Amino acid sequence: MDSIKIYQHDGIGKIKPMHATNNGPVYKLGVEQQITNIDAFKSAGIPYIRTHDTSFYAAYGGEHTVDVHAIFPDFDKGPYDAGSYDFTVTDNYMKVMACSGAKVFYRLGSKIEHGVKKYGTLPPKDFKKWAVICEHIIRHYTEGWAEGFDYDIDYWEIWNEPDLDPDDSENKRTWGGTKKQFFEFYNIAAKHLKDCFPHLKIGGPAIAYNLDWLKDFLTQLTAPLDFCSWHIYASEPQAVADRAKAVRKLLDDNGFKNTESILNEWNYVKGWSGEEWKYSVKTIKSKKGAAFTASVMCVCQDLPVDMLMYYDARPATMNGMFYTDLVCELLKGYYPFKMFNDVYKRKKEIKCEVSGTDIYAISAADEAGKTGTLIVYYTDEEDMPPKQLVFESESELHSAKAYLLDGEKDCLCIGGINSGDIIKMQPNTVLLITEE
Repeated sequence: MDSIKIYQHDGIGKIKPMHATNNGPVYKLGVEQQITNIDAFKSAGIPYIRTHDTSFYAAYGGEHTVDVHAIFPDFDKGPYDAGSYDFTVTDNYMKVMACSGAKVFYRLGSKIEHGVKKYGTLPPKDFKKWAVICEHIIRHYTEGWAEGFDYDIDYWEIWNEPDLDPDDSENKRTWGGTKKQFFEFYNIAAKHLKDCFPHLKIGGPAIAYNLDWLKDFLTQLTAPLDFCSWHIYASEPQAVADRAKAVRKLLDDNGFKNTESILNEWNYVKGWSGEEWKYSVKTIKSKKGAAFTASVMCVCQDLPVDMLMYYDARPATMNGMFYTDLVCELLKGYYPFKMFNDVYKRKKEIKCEVSGTDIYAISAADEAGKTGTLIVYYTDEEDMPPKQLVFESESELHSAKAYLLDGEKDCLCIGGINSGDIIKMQPNTVLLITEE
């Protein structure tokens, strides 16, 4: 029989923000409404929202939102003139995110462009001028420039997935130039922004998959890299773990030991085409997708990665959290965020011993010593049997209750629990044991 044991007095670190997202709530400021998910964002305590692919979604503001070429539509205009900028729609979206209680992780650049003509993914005509434009976007949102705001935005990310397509590709989706051009571009932009804002975190480049590309990037880098962002889509938590270790090793081996490692796009994907893609889309919106999400949150807590940002909370194909057309209705994939937040808000990670395959867990304690433990039984295999787990606690639990996420229950209380109790879990289920 498998087992889980928690040690309330054995603190091993701080719980990290594993439940951040790409994109924020759907919400109309100042309008009484029923089709909104902003309360769900608040309830899950989403800590950060990354502004990537935002402009695909009309309710956020569509093509006029977030992307640098949307805010500064005429590159030939002067970057020091407030009249050259169109902040209106992005301002509104920033206010909505602020209402959710989350902090913004701002991606500077453009959404991915799959069309035959490119608009925001082509290399800027003047790299230094692009950097000056971004400087003023930052000043607008953090220093009040051009009737702006004083938001507390730490993270500013330069571009997205410049490694996605090889240099000789005909229809590049994210960076229209060469690898060498991107290296020059990043060095110019990051140095300028860090010189202007030494207190902010400037980083990137949000690599899609290519670790050899990342190694070359790090080797030639002459600009600051406060954080290194990277992506992975997988069907096994171990694949995420392996990538996290590989990225950290590359950073350390190249002298970037103090650079944060941030996984800011991830989700369940079996394959990107044909039947595997169809299966992936269905899985993302199912209890299995939810269990995968929870398992990755648990695994990455004890890996050398500083933050996770799920792709995507935007109502779209890869959103496993909310119904696409009725965002106030929650899918199974929402609940791991809410359940993890119970652990996250306790702040101190405590030792949690797990025996058995396909079982993932994390535990934390608050200042009063009350604990929250997230337990996941995730498997990508079909027709796996249920598991029985012995739950043990080093110290007596006080009014502990168990909340179950499975095919029928959406994080519903199934009763009290004490040390020594036996838990029966079906495949691809999530359990939160919390002292309330």
